[in-house]
Amino acid sequence: MARSKTSLRLLMATAVLSLLPLSGLWLWLGQGPLGAPATVLVKRGATVDAMADQLEQAGVIRSAALFKLWARARRLQLIRGEYTFDPRASLAEVAGKLRRGEIHFTNVTVPPGSHAWAIQHRFRDFIPEEVFWTLWKSPRLASACGFPEAESLEGLVMPATYRVNHAQEPEEIFLMLAETFRDKVRPVLEGGVLPPYKTLILASLVEKETSVPEELPRVAGVYAQRLRIGMRLQCDPTSLYARWVSGDLRFTGPAPEDIHRASRFNTYEVAGLPPTPIASPSVASIEAAKAPDLSPDLYFVATGKGGHSFAPSLEEHNHNVSIYRRELRKKKATNVTAVGPPTRSARSTSPRTPTSWPGGARP
Repeated sequence: MARSKTSLRLLMATAVLSLLPLSGLWLWLGQGPLGAPATVLVKRGATVDAMADQLEQAGVIRSAALFKLWARARRLQLIRGEYTFDPRASLAEVAGKLRRGEIHFTNVTVPPGSHAWAIQHRFRDFIPEEVFWTLWKSPRLASACGFPEAESLEGLVMPATYRVNHAQEPEEIFLMLAETFRDKVRPVLEGGVLPPYKTLILASLVEKETSVPEELPRVAGVYAQRLRIGMRLQCDPTSLYARWVSGDLRFTGPAPEDIHRASRFNTYEVAGLPPTPIASPSVASIEAAKAPDLSPDLYFVATGKGGHSFAPSLEEHNHNVSIYRRELRKKKATNVTAVGPPTRSARSTSPRTPTSWPGGARP
C-alpha cells in the first residue's frame, strides 16, 4: 500500500514538472493582460528590474519575474524612450519591442512665422510651461544656436517638423532645436547686406508682413530703404509683438494702443530694427532679407485681394490706402481698422485685418 502511494506521488510530480515548460511557453507567447493601448516610459537610469515591475503594475505583462529572467539571459540593454503597447500584446512582443528599441515618436511641427508663444503651445505636452520659458532665455542655448548675443531663442528655432517623445528631458528637446538651427539655418544667414543676426531680425519682419512669395524681396527692400535713410520701420507686427512681451496675450489684430505702446520692440516708437527677431522666418524670407529689392518704394499697404500695393511716396501710398479701404467696403467687411498709415501721415507701411496673419501667428 505504501509503495502504491509513493508511485502515485511520483506520477503526479512528473506530470506537474512536464507542464512547467508548457506554462512558461504560454506565459511567453500567449495573449497578455492588457485591455487597452498603453504607454510606458523608459527614463534615464531605469533598471531592468524596475522596468519589469513597471510593466507588471501597468498591466502590460503578467509576470515581472519571467521578464527579469529573460532580460538577464539576453543581457537586455534598455534604450531610453517612449514605448506603446497594443492590447493583448504577448510577453514576447513586449520584450521584443524593448530589445529592438522601437521608440514611439510624436511629430511636432513649427511652421514659418511661429513666435515664442506659438512654439510653447506646440511643445506643451513635452515641456512644462515654466521650464520652457526658463530654457527659452538660456544664454547657453543661444550660444549653441550660434548667436551668443541673443537674449532669447526667438527666431532661433528652424521651421520644421521635429520628432520628440515623452521620455526626453526638456533640455534635450531644446538642444535638438538649437543644433538644428545651428547646422541648417546659421550658415544661410551669412553673406547678406546686414550682419547675420540683423538679417534674421529683418527676415522675421518680412515673414510676418506677407505670405506672398514674390513680395518678400520687395517688403525687405522697403525696410532696407527705411533703415538706410533713418526712417522708422513702422512695422505693424512689431507692435503686436510688443503687446505680447508686455504680458497682454490677446492674439488679435493690432489696435491703436499697440501702435503707441512704449516698447523697444515697437518700431513705431523706436528707430531701427527690434532687438530680437519676432518669429522664426522661412528660408525664403531669409534670402529676401539678405538680398532685398532696393527700389524707391518706402510704403506698402494690403490690397484687400491678397498681396500688397507698394509706393515710393506718401501721396501714392495714401491713394493705395483709399483703394484698400474701398475694397474692404465692397466686401462689407466688419471690424475694419486701417492700423497703419493714416491717410495724412506716414505712420505705417501695411495695415492689416485680424485674419491676415501668415504662418501661424495664433498659438
